Amino acid sequence: MEVIKPGLLSSVQDQGRAGYYHLGIPPSGAMDQRSFRAANLLVGNEETAAVLECALLGPELRFTADTSIAVTGAAMAPKIDGVEQPTDTVLAVRAGQVLSFGFATAGARAYLAVAGGLDVPERLGSRSTYALGSLGGLNGRKLEAGDVLPTGPRSAANAARAAGRTLPPELRTPLAKEHVLRMVPGLYDHRVQPASMATFLAETWTVGSEADRIGYRLKGGTPLAFVDREPPFGAGDDPSNIVDACYPIGSIQVPSGQEPIILHRDAVSGGGYLMIGTVISADMDLIGQMPPNTRVRFEAVSLDQALTARARRARELDAIRAL
Repeated sequence: MEVIKPGLLSSVQDQGRAGYYHLGIPPSGAMDQRSFRAANLLVGNEETAAVLECALLGPELRFTADTSIAVTGAAMAPKIDGVEQPTDTVLAVRAGQVLSFGFATAGARAYLAVAGGLDVPERLGSRSTYALGSLGGLNGRKLEAGDVLPTGPRSAANAARAAGRTLPPELRTPLAKEHVLRMVPGLYDHRVQPASMATFLAETWTVGSEADRIGYRLKGGTPLAFVDREPPFGAGDDPSNIVDACYPIGSIQVPSGQEPIILHRDAVSGGGYLMIGTVISADMDLIGQMPPNTRVRFEAVSLDQALTARARRARELDAIRAL
């Protein structure tokens, strides 16, 4: 594929790179793992093959060989030579044809899978782009005009995928304007006054413009009230500071108690802000599809409830694999 226009923020992503977070290298990978895997499975790829993740405004690409593609995730209608095509469906593309996109009308990130996957070099076991570290993807960065993206060989499985094969609506990531995100409280929620924590959970927050692969900043709620303390050695004077600790992906920080930040797949691995809770793994895909101004509430759940939700998400992925 030749890149004519790169879109707003298009990058190569796969399942992410595991095992290096303790060295300060985050997992990266697709923000919406369900949509990413579904796109690959539709065209007959291994579900962890590299795809394009396209944020808010997709790219314009020229194909140099016949192939099949699928676009999942955000409602970012693909067009082939200017003719609008359905999402969540296998599409046939001919050499010389141009694929383009408009702005996302719902959701935030579309995933473009091409039969054979994107054949960029692996870095630390993954093809995912970590732009802050100039690692992976295509030269460690988002797409630019003039780039050429190589694709892998088409297997017998993906060669046999007929155009028109579709992902059922019930197996797609929901693209709503308001979401409830389930969170397991901790590790430092005891630093927040109980009444203030109850207010945090009762209020509706709004996704700010500062929402990217590193983290999502939320606005519009009541600032947190902290329990008085004598700052421990090594922590700052701000009541939201702690002695540096590890950050799980999905952790919720509230610097100075003002605006929550949910860390996502390109986040730093540790620091000095307390975490009042962690969004459960089953709901992280939802965050990847939240554009600015999405409304958000948090619901505290137990670890058992989080594990039950994870098992349900696993069954939904199995249903996609069985299509």
